Amino acid sequence: MTIPAEHAKVLIIGAGPSGLMMAAQLLRYGVQPVIIDSKQGPTDESKALGVQARSLEIYRQMGVVDRIIEGGKKAQGASFNVNGKQAARFSLTNVGEGQTLFPFIELYQQSKNERLLLDYLTKNCCPVYWNTTLLSIKQTDVQVEALFENNDKKTTITSDWLIGADGTHSAVRKQLNIHFTGDTYKHVFYLADVELDNDAIDDGFVNLFLGNVGMAGFFPMPEANRFRIIGNLPDVLDNKEDLQLDDLLPHLNVACNLQLQVVKNYWFTIYRLHHRMADKFREQRCFLIGDAAHIHSPVGAQGMNTGLQDAYNLAWKMAGVVNGQINPAILDSYAAERMPVAKDLLKTTDRIFTMVMSNSWLTRLFKKWIMPRLLKWVWGKKSLKEEFFKRVSQIGISYRDSHINLHMSQVTKIKAGDRLPYLKVFDEKKQEETDLHEWCTKPGFVLIVLGKLNETDLFTLAKWITQTYPAILNFFYLPPSSKNRHIFDAFEIGKSQAKSIIVRPDMHIGFINDKVDMGLMDNYLRNIVGVVHGS
Repeated sequence: MTIPAEHAKVLIIGAGPSGLMMAAQLLRYGVQPVIIDSKQGPTDESKALGVQARSLEIYRQMGVVDRIIEGGKKAQGASFNVNGKQAARFSLTNVGEGQTLFPFIELYQQSKNERLLLDYLTKNCCPVYWNTTLLSIKQTDVQVEALFENNDKKTTITSDWLIGADGTHSAVRKQLNIHFTGDTYKHVFYLADVELDNDAIDDGFVNLFLGNVGMAGFFPMPEANRFRIIGNLPDVLDNKEDLQLDDLLPHLNVACNLQLQVVKNYWFTIYRLHHRMADKFREQRCFLIGDAAHIHSPVGAQGMNTGLQDAYNLAWKMAGVVNGQINPAILDSYAAERMPVAKDLLKTTDRIFTMVMSNSWLTRLFKKWIMPRLLKWVWGKKSLKEEFFKRVSQIGISYRDSHINLHMSQVTKIKAGDRLPYLKVFDEKKQEETDLHEWCTKPGFVLIVLGKLNETDLFTLAKWITQTYPAILNFFYLPPSSKNRHIFDAFEIGKSQAKSIIVRPDMHIGFINDKVDMGLMDNYLRNIVGVVHGS
């Protein structure tokens, strides 16, 4: 398909998970982007495998999560083995119960995520222009000019905004001369997608083998007895040409104390791992998301999910600007909110990965004797287990310090900037159960009023929304009831009190106030968020 020479509102470079999610989110808001990729087409070869709860919540909001649940598999647990012997084994089944509708880690390959998002784009008449390579970028204060090559033909496209979602070796980042600060891990790593005939390896568990010469991780895939194996090459194989899986198996068998029976080898590759982050996530009218902005070790299955959230954070803001609903200053909040998340993730994963790969006598002692006991102790503490899930699942990410939030409440546990908690709601009128996240399905902001209001106040509030924010603000009202008392307790609402909460389009709380005051809400939307009058 030849890319048309035209002007685009938003031009996305890269059709991996981050770029596809960016396009899909823009489409939800009525913005038709142009998305290109240098590859020939979608591929089945991908490294990421785990889909975290926060990503599943995003997919639910899009109306496609059922396909992931049906086509994937829940991780049942994790097994830690040191020098070939099991040191600890933990269940991951519903470890986040009560914190989310998806209290588990879903095993669903990156390639399947991409196909799911591609189908979403296709249904919304948004093609991907494959085999299209970015050659150069020029930008002014009002637009970006990008030169491409497609089928030996060069094409120039102008756009209002450009998104670099083109991975670790991002051409966009290089064109913008943005430094990618960090380093490369010294080891060479391998990845194998295989079907095994080994009863000793549970295909519902993540099996980690730690030893004196490195690590190997067996990550179950949705298909029966199929695993993605990731580990470091032994030194003797580092420089071997035309390396094959058969060359590695003897070393892997020793490290795992097993005799692996490979039924089928679907894919085998070697690569290097990096821990790097872009010095800036924005340069004028160009933005970086996903691996183009940050890349780190595979610890905790965070990479793809972080990229999806980058797109999710930026898309509603960009759509608001493109649609003339929000002032362009809102776009400054993307880097302000996402760079601290990426920096913290980079630091945490690097620290853990460095420890796992270390071969010092002190680290060997820690991995063999201390770590198993520490893990068992942590898993025995409910509060620590809940904190572990919040961090790994990414539902604990908060933007409390963001300048586009306003906290005007005495509430101490839940604050503006936090993800809207997953709380079940009993609808008294319909006599059915729903939840707060279900209220956020439609694009736009959501005003939630908790407390008793008289009919006159409710009418005045609804009229204000209809006249002032008809296209951008959805409204839900929840009066007190015994079946919904837990929601009022969560937001620390006493008798005869009412609270107003404005939830951002990305399901993070933007505004909390201990009363229902249209003037204060109007101030938040206009002066803090930058909503344009009449939106």
